[in-house]
Amino acid sequence: MQFDDDADLDTSEVRDVRGSRIPGGRATVGGGIVAFIALIIGMFFGVGPEQLGLSSGDPAPVPTSSSAAEVERACRTGADANTRDDCRIVGVVNSVQDFWRAEYARRGGRYGDARTVVFGDRVGTACGTATSAVGPFYCPGDRQVYLDLGFFDELRTAFGARRGPFAQAYVVAHEYGHHVQNQMGTLAGTRDGGQGAGSHSVRVELQADCYAGVWARHATTTPDEKTGRPVLTRLTDEDIRDGLDAAAAVGDDRIQERLQGRVTPESWTHGSAAQRQQWFSTGYRTGDMARCDTFR
Repeated sequence: MQFDDDADLDTSEVRDVRGSRIPGGRATVGGGIVAFIALIIGMFFGVGPEQLGLSSGDPAPVPTSSSAAEVERACRTGADANTRDDCRIVGVVNSVQDFWRAEYARRGGRYGDARTVVFGDRVGTACGTATSAVGPFYCPGDRQVYLDLGFFDELRTAFGARRGPFAQAYVVAHEYGHHVQNQMGTLAGTRDGGQGAGSHSVRVELQADCYAGVWARHATTTPDEKTGRPVLTRLTDEDIRDGLDAAAAVGDDRIQERLQGRVTPESWTHGSAAQRQQWFSTGYRTGDMARCDTFR
């Protein structure tokens, strides 16, 4: 996975609030048994904490400033994205949104940008206050993606995924798949709180996996609006394998087997390892978001 060394990263699409204090509210998910339950029910790569009934009830604002805004300071070019994890996230966000802007324009629509908030420990959102234990998520209420970079270490150590950089890119692209669903009205029509292998919750997550694959297919050919050149210049077969490996690692069956020693499909919220790989592959193979209809 390689970025154009000379690409100008747009850090306005990523907000770094690491080191900030969260005013008011209480943590959505804490340590111990609550975090353990959150892991078992498969929150990872999800939509807002309120989907699981884990919201504090009173939305806490995202801090307006941060003394640890490393992204704004350090992430200037594609060369930075090739050497730093936080800058890589900026490059991926830029690439993903370049693609969706172009895709919406091709279809005669207009894509509304979504910012990624990089945080540590806990963060306030329009969906409530969340901790790192929740994993990456998208909040429809403020149309932002939330990501603690420490999750990627957890993905490797706790769930056995590879540490390739495209595993990170897959996570980000999946969350932006939820943003696309939000703009299309898919999320609003599927918040039934259901669980199980055939539930709307699972179908929403698998579609986001498929959308991530669609982006990956076009990532190295989608030009940046300002420079006319793709931000991401190379994806290898090994990169795609890393993405598929990450998708499998957070399948509901894998998580349940690891944490509770048995698989209970009736409580699935994200889909099995095989399903997640299948739908990412469908998006990547076809490059067509119309082929991502997981609701049929």
